[in-house]
Formats: sequence, C-alpha cells, structure tokens
Amino acid sequence: MLLIYTHKITNRLTYVGKHLFTGILGIEVSFTSKVEDFIKHTGPKLTYTKKPLQNEFFIRSNDLLFEKGINDIQISISNWDNVPCFFACDETSSVPYDVFSASFFMLSRYEEYLPHVKDRLGRFPAKESIGFKSGFLHLPVVDLWAYKLLELLKVRFPEIKASPKPYRFTPMVNVTVSHKYARRGFSRALGGYLLDLSRLRLKSLVKRTAVQLGMQKDPYDNFEHLLALHEKYRAKPLFFFQFAAYGEHDKNISPNNLKFGYLIKAVADRAVVSLSTSFASSTNLEVLKKEKKRLGELIHRPIHFARLRYNRVNVPTTYRTLIEAEFTSDFSMGYTHQIGFRAGTCTPFPFYDIGVEAKQPLRVHPFVMHDYALQKFKKSDKVFEKLDPIFDSVRRLHGELNLVFSNELLGTQKRLDYLKLYESLLKRYYV
Repeated sequence: MLLIYTHKITNRLTYVGKHLFTGILGIEVSFTSKVEDFIKHTGPKLTYTKKPLQNEFFIRSNDLLFEKGINDIQISISNWDNVPCFFACDETSSVPYDVFSASFFMLSRYEEYLPHVKDRLGRFPAKESIGFKSGFLHLPVVDLWAYKLLELLKVRFPEIKASPKPYRFTPMVNVTVSHKYARRGFSRALGGYLLDLSRLRLKSLVKRTAVQLGMQKDPYDNFEHLLALHEKYRAKPLFFFQFAAYGEHDKNISPNNLKFGYLIKAVADRAVVSLSTSFASSTNLEVLKKEKKRLGELIHRPIHFARLRYNRVNVPTTYRTLIEAEFTSDFSMGYTHQIGFRAGTCTPFPFYDIGVEAKQPLRVHPFVMHDYALQKFKKSDKVFEKLDPIFDSVRRLHGELNLVFSNELLGTQKRLDYLKLYESLLKRYYV
C-alpha cells in the first residue's frame, strides 16, 4: 500500500489520487494528515504539501486541490520528458509537476465550468479545450503522468508494483436512425418522397421505392452484418438505441413500431443494448426516465449505460440528470468531430461534481473517436496513420480504446467504405 501524507485531506485529493494509483496503476493507496502515522509507515510513501517533512519523496502541491468551487486559473504548458504537463513545481519537489492538480483539472473537466462559447448544439467545442490549443488532445496525458510518477517512485521504492487492468477495446454502435427509408410510417415516407422530388434527388427516389417495395434492403439496416463481424473477431460491442418520440433532433423510428422493437430485441439477444438518449431527454429528467424504462421493458433487462445525443455533455448538469435517472455509466465523453481524449485519459473514471465537491456514482468511459471525425479522410490508410499511435499508447498504458460508429455512416458509401474500415479496425485493435 502507498501512503500519501498531506496537510489537509480533501475530496479532490482522494478522488484524483485513487484514480492515478488505483484506477490506472492498480496500486492501493491511503491518505493521512498525521505526521506520526506517516513516519511509522514502512512501505512506499510520499508527501503532498507545500514543504517536505524531511528527505522523503515529495510533491509540492498547487492550491487547486485545497480550494472549493471554480477560480480563474492560468495554465502554462511545458514538457516533462516530451510529455506535455502543467503546474510546474520548484526544485525541492521529487516530481517536476504537480500531477495531482493537473490530473484533477483534466478529469473534473474544470475548463468546461469556466466561461466559454458553446457550439450551435450547446456543446463544449474541442477547439476551446486546453488539449486542442496546446496540441496534446491525441495523448492520454493523465495516464502518461501516472506511469511517469510510478517510474520515479520505483527508484525510491523498488518494491512498489503496479497491477493495472488489461487493455480493452470496445466498439460502440450508435443507432439514432435505424432505417433510412423503411419503418418510417406513411406520413414520413410521403414527406420523404416529396422532399426528394422537390430537390430532384432521382437516385434517392429510386432507392426509396426499391426499399419500400421490398426489392432492396434499407442501407442503414446493417445490424445482422455487424453482429456477424463482432462474433467473427470475438469483439464485445455496445449498441446504443435511441428509443424516443419524434422531434426536431430526434428522427428515429417510433418506439411503438413493432418491427423496430423486434430489431432491438434481436440485437439484445447477441450484444449489450443500452440507451442513446434523445436531444429532448438530455435536459428533461422525466422524459429520460421514460425512455430508459420503455427500453428496459422491451428487452427485459435493466438499462445502466447511456450515450448522450450528439455527445452533448454539459458538465455538471447532464451528468446530474443521468445520476438521477439511475444510470451507472456514460459513454459520451469525447468530441464528435475531433479525434482525441477530451478528459485526457484512456481509463474510465468516476464523475467528480465540483458544484457539490464530491465524487458521484457515475462512471465515465471516454471515447477517442466518433466516426463523424473520419469524414475529412479520403483513404483508410490516413485513418490508420492517425489511430495507430493512439492504439499503441492505450494498449501500452492498459487503457480502454472506445470507438463510436453509427449505423448511418456504416451504411453510407462516400469517400470511405465505412463498413470495410470498421471490420479492419475490429481486426486491427481487438487483441
């Protein structure tokens, strides 16, 4: 067990300390503010405060973990052996940076509490993030800091051993529109015909008619093929179905459609099915509870996981809503159109609510890529050039590589053959 001495034990410190040591490295950790307990401890130990007690392993603390609420923080990025870091320490510190404060800043999404301009959907933009601005969005910096700290501790305490969890790859299929033409009801089908006619989309008219007459399969209906691919490569996917009323941003098949219900149940027989929340329910607790209950009743299983529509995470309000609706895990922490680690980590972590200064019963599983971020690529080789270094880092750091695909793009033939690319990713990254 590693013992950490500090002048004041706070929720922020225990939260981030447990994530770094237990969550990432698999090392048991405890905290004390009693000098005598620290001196008596014969195992690995360090102090986290303003001044060292004697000549022990010492990390000079920033004020961040001993404050409450949000304050204006000036961040200055520099390099720690080619790894970006901030909150530099003076020469008395055994570690050149306060990795506890830096990790808390990233994990708590501190910067998302600060004033910023949201995008048109009300989201925190990737370009507003410190990771994007400082060029380290592609790095799981929190995990890198944890392992660098471990190496320094090993010099002082050779007996310290990490027991990290194994690398894990989770492909996620987000289903907010299960069919492009089929299952849409008479009025919506008629509206689609009229829209295609008004815009002279003749190819779409032909495909729409072929699907409606049963001569051709709906292009978005690729579920059987996806399930077969997962079984072939022994992957363990997560399917997130939107199960909501029709709205401006929510255009999936009606939850009352029996064939849509049969589809979801068929997928649930072979994979984990959870809820892709609607745009409306992300800010309305009662609507969210209704969607969760209806989907659970359909598949006869409790729904614990959620993905927010458009990855519309507004910290802390949307996570508070998920907690009230009794979700245990969220898979929305990432950027739709930008590849990278929004929270700076590839390890799942509990949500910390700065508003109440406490760790919350919601586990956040960050994803590194949503398939809409691939639309700027013309060839799959360029995709692999971008993702392979990230995969190598996540595997080396024993993290989770979470990728989000939509059945819509998987059923679309544009610059990339997304379905072929998806199979290549399964084969490449599931080890």
